[in-house]
Amino acid sequence: MADYPDDLPDHDAELDTSGLYCPEPIMLMHNKVRDMTRGEILKVIATDPATTRDIPKFCSFLGHELVHQREDEETYLYLIRLG
Repeated sequence: MADYPDDLPDHDAELDTSGLYCPEPIMLMHNKVRDMTRGEILKVIATDPATTRDIPKFCSFLGHELVHQREDEETYLYLIRLG
């Protein structure tokens, strides 16, 4: 997977959920954000197409900002700023 564009912020933590399917990616995200603070950016890598629906809803529901979302073949990349 290629790196994301230079104009996007760096990430503070990374979570690779490759090979996992709903609901596991979201459950792991819930656990990961508990260890982070407001304003930090979480980079999430996923292979489950359901994350294109689930991660934006996760952000909206919990007050996080989805800074970047990209699909690269069968891999999905998300940058989330914690609210």
